[in-house]
Amino acid sequence: MNPLAHRIPLVLPPVEFGTGALASLAAFARERGARRPMVVADAFNAQRVDLLGLPGEVILFGEVVPEPDVPNLDKALAMAREAKPDLIVGFGGGSAMDVAKLVAVLTLGSQTVHEVVGPDKVLGPRLPLVQVPTTAGTGSEVGMRALVSDPATRNKLAVQSRLMLADLAIVDPALTMSVPASPTAAAGIDAMTHCVEALTNRKAHPAIDLYALEGIRLVGQHLPAAVRDGSDAQARAGLALAALYGGICLGPVNTTAGHAVAYPLGTRHHIAHGLSCAVIFPHTLAFNAPVVPERTQAVLRAMGLGDDLREAAIVDRASQWCAQQGVEMRMSRLGIPEHDLDTMADEAFNIRRLLDNNPREISRDQIRAIYQAAF
Repeated sequence: MNPLAHRIPLVLPPVEFGTGALASLAAFARERGARRPMVVADAFNAQRVDLLGLPGEVILFGEVVPEPDVPNLDKALAMAREAKPDLIVGFGGGSAMDVAKLVAVLTLGSQTVHEVVGPDKVLGPRLPLVQVPTTAGTGSEVGMRALVSDPATRNKLAVQSRLMLADLAIVDPALTMSVPASPTAAAGIDAMTHCVEALTNRKAHPAIDLYALEGIRLVGQHLPAAVRDGSDAQARAGLALAALYGGICLGPVNTTAGHAVAYPLGTRHHIAHGLSCAVIFPHTLAFNAPVVPERTQAVLRAMGLGDDLREAAIVDRASQWCAQQGVEMRMSRLGIPEHDLDTMADEAFNIRRLLDNNPREISRDQIRAIYQAAF
């Protein structure tokens, strides 16, 4: 098949990027006549909401948790329905921005989150939405998907709708300066896995390969420096751009087995998403290498990890690289019990929306073997 004939939906919001870009938020809010903006944030960013410079009476939901679940979303929705905001601002990492998307599209209507799971089920109406990331990881600021966990099933609920695209995405690397080394490393590797999984994907497309390869290169170049010195402005800007590129990759192409296998670490054991992806990344990169050798080699070269395509060598070098950034790469040391690996494999194998993108067929037993190798 001619890859240039393959149709992809490349739809992006307006983006303000660069140090000082945050100043554009107040201007946007005033232009929209916002008098009751609502900020959706985690506890840390709730303490610095004044940085946003929003006009009017600011409503704050500052209780977004890592790996947000349906009760966390319901609490934000209850506040929004009572307060009647005229603008939603997501302020934080991917968790805050995903909750903000769902608040924007569910507050005014009668749909529940369970009724909109899947592609294009959101009916609207929706509130205006601005996304302001404070980490360089998810790229959620430019995406049309949102995920929350369902405590009843311990699975992720994935909602996809163009109505969740932001009216404006503001990526100001200065906001990431306060992120400590460990979450900086995990978020950076999360951004890289978005790019890697888009590049080594059944739906891979030349229009997205461009962003994917550059995103990988940027993480390879800048993550070690940002981990060493969080005040390194050039490194922070490079990672913010990499995360943005990763977010662009997610829309038309999305992720593969790497994310599917990583999800149960978060939904069942509350391991942060970036860390979950980092632990699994070397193993799925190596697993897919035999069927996408040229693209895997491009990944390794962009990371500065040489040309050896043997699966064991890929796992070893990629694991060492992640560990050098201070990431714990053993599931056993993250508190995951070995007796749960079978159930985790069952759950991961059922995430068909991602596994069907994987370039190599992967069985439930092969997923179980990846968990064992990462244990």
